Amino acid sequence: MAADEVIRRLAAVRRERFDPGGGETMRAVVTTGHGGFERLEWRAVPKPRPAAGEALLRVLAAGVNTTDVNTRLGWYSAGVTGGTDSLTREPDPGEGARADGGWSAPTPFPFIQGTDCCGRVVEVGPGGDKGILGRRALVRPCMRVRGFASMETVWMGSDFDGAFAQYVRVPASEVFVVDSDLSDAELGAVPCAYGTAENMLARAGVCAGERVLVTGASGGVGSAAVQLAKRRGAVVVAVAGAAKTPQVLALGADRVLDREAGLAGGLGEEVDVVVDNVEGPGFAALLAPLRRGGRYVTSGAIAGPLVALDKRTLYLNDLTLIGCTAWDEPVFPALVAAAEGGDLRPVVAATYPLERIAEAQREFLAKRHVGKFVLIPAAPTAEEPLGE
Repeated sequence: MAADEVIRRLAAVRRERFDPGGGETMRAVVTTGHGGFERLEWRAVPKPRPAAGEALLRVLAAGVNTTDVNTRLGWYSAGVTGGTDSLTREPDPGEGARADGGWSAPTPFPFIQGTDCCGRVVEVGPGGDKGILGRRALVRPCMRVRGFASMETVWMGSDFDGAFAQYVRVPASEVFVVDSDLSDAELGAVPCAYGTAENMLARAGVCAGERVLVTGASGGVGSAAVQLAKRRGAVVVAVAGAAKTPQVLALGADRVLDREAGLAGGLGEEVDVVVDNVEGPGFAALLAPLRRGGRYVTSGAIAGPLVALDKRTLYLNDLTLIGCTAWDEPVFPALVAAAEGGDLRPVVAATYPLERIAEAQREFLAKRHVGKFVLIPAAPTAEEPLGE
């Protein structure tokens, strides 16, 4: 399918009404607008059907990610200057719509969020590959619909309907069949966190023997970065809460620094790369330990997007700052291969039924966990026939 047609089809999802009418339905969590947990509605919606070039998956597991929360809150708006926590006060305020609250365009409310998907292929569009029917698969959520020469992206669960539902419709090119001993929940923890982490490490060119500092190492992306940096042969220094030290060490970190104590006096040596999705007030301190010519890479800012930068630290030390959103072409196939080869150990902190998403997100935001929370949709009452 041509790139323009893919974009047109995905954009059409924004215009679909969430009125089940008399057709076939499924259960889903519909996000109705920017605001608190009251914006998450569990209801019946029309079941999607795949067009040419698309596939329909029954969702087996869908991970919870910070971006799901940020999109609902409108955190991506330029008018928001604090961290995610600045918009999650209780009771939920039901914030008004933010015209620029989406990643790169207004969020298409009402819609179905969910950036992670482990699913089973139950239908393909006309002319599609029926060989994938019945197979377990991961969906690549970051879609480079104009090709990898363009940085333009379309994200499942942000730009079009995602996996917080019993079924999800996606371009067939983004479906990656996976043959792995990992459970549905473990695979459901992989796409967004591990894809984001692997993309950052690849962009930063992390090599064997390099020293890598990973902040937020107990979270989804951070724990993935620890494992994937070790897989590349790096020496990993992680930053996490003291109580989580044993679990982060078990992921493969060589050392764990107490987040509350900060880096002063604890690091001891220079590092080659800083992998940071925390930022906020601690940003400046993260540049100090970088060796001359070192690299700082980021794809998030959960503690706050606005930071203080001493330009002298940047240019006098020949540092490189790297921002990452669009995933490069080798990233997701490499993760699927790692899952199939037993090289990934996704950490699932807890699972919840999909309809208890608000409870899962509250616990997620409490940051008492290590790894990922995963939502499990109830199986449909009758299984889909696997093709004609």
